Order: sequence, then C-alpha cells, then structure tokens
Amino acid sequence: MRVVVNAAMSADGKLSTRRREQLRISSDEDFRRVEELRAESDAVMVGVGTVVADDPSLTIDDPDLRADREAAGRPSNPARVVADSRIRTPPDASVLDDAAATYLLVSEQAPPGFVTRMEDVGATVVTAGRDRVDLAAALEVLAGEGIEQLMVEGGGELIAGLFEASLVDELFVYVGPMIVGGRSAPTLADGDGFVEDFPQLVLESVERLGEGVLLSYDVP
Repeated sequence: MRVVVNAAMSADGKLSTRRREQLRISSDEDFRRVEELRAESDAVMVGVGTVVADDPSLTIDDPDLRADREAAGRPSNPARVVADSRIRTPPDASVLDDAAATYLLVSEQAPPGFVTRMEDVGATVVTAGRDRVDLAAALEVLAGEGIEQLMVEGGGELIAGLFEASLVDELFVYVGPMIVGGRSAPTLADGDGFVEDFPQLVLESVERLGEGVLLSYDVP
C-alpha cells in the first residue's frame, strides 16, 4: 500500500485555529489538485478529530472525475477511513452515508455497543491495537481489502502517528499565505513529537498554486 499524506497549512504551520474550526487555506487551484488526488486514490483517511470538527464527506464533487472512476470499473467515490482511538465518531457523521464504503479503525477498548452502532449504520469496523489504534496492523487489513493507494487528509495527530510508524510514502503540503498563530492550534504533525531519529524528507518539487506554494516530498 502507498500512503500519501496531503495537507494545507498556514505559513506558520497551522492546520486550523486554536478553536479547531474549519479554515480555508487552499487556493482554488489546490482544491482542484486535491480533488484529482482523491479520484486517483482507493481510500481517503482522516482522524476522528477531523470528523468531529469538520464533518467532511470525503467524496468527489466533480461528476467527470466520478464518471472516469466508474468507466474504469471502480466505485464512483473512494472508500472513507476514520481512525478513532477515542470512540468519538457520531452515528450521523457524513462519512457514514451511503456515498461510499467506510472503514472505522478502533482499538480493543471500543465498547461492543459502539461497534454495533457503527455497523448498524453501514461502517466496516476494523479492530487493531490494544489501547489505541495500531495503524500498521490496521493498514494491513485495508490492503487486504484491495486498497492500494491511501490518501490521508489529517489531522495532525493521525499524521504524526503515521510518521512515527514509518508508514508514509509521500507528502504534499500546500502552504497558504496567512498567519494563524496560537500555541494550541493544530500543526501538520502533532502527537508527542520527535526528539531524535527525525523522519527525513526528500524534496521533489515546489510549485506555485494561486497565492500559495505546494511542496512535494518523497519519504525514504
């Protein structure tokens, strides 16, 4: 499985404000690029914090891109994947609608009642890890489901966890022309942070998109 992380951040590295409210950072040109990357992917993944804060559908808006997928014998939308160690996914979340398949990643601590509720609304629940989601084990299960390219759209805790587990293959970062500030505002990679053995990146390209810049990295 190829894991591609995509994120938009302010010039000072913030994904959103300290209130963790949805914030438009990408330009129109970058939104189009993200839509095309979704269309190329087999699944789109977010952390439960993103689901609670933004309630994204993680579907493709462009009917031509959906039609191209269907013509290739693929579902019109990629599958949705939610990492939920804290058991916070609302049963009415947009990612649980019938627009695409949804996988919910939980740990062994997930209450049986929660698992049943999620399955009742159509999610496939994947249990991996004792106290929190074991991302490496969970992604192995997803690979067995035929997911070859996984696009990760945040947030910072999930991205940090993927880097900590050495699961990221490629990173796209759109840097928007704004300063957000806030010591508690989420960043590209949150979690506990690294104090040694920092994940190294190889810069592949720099491209101006609107008033911002897209940085493309390979992850050795």
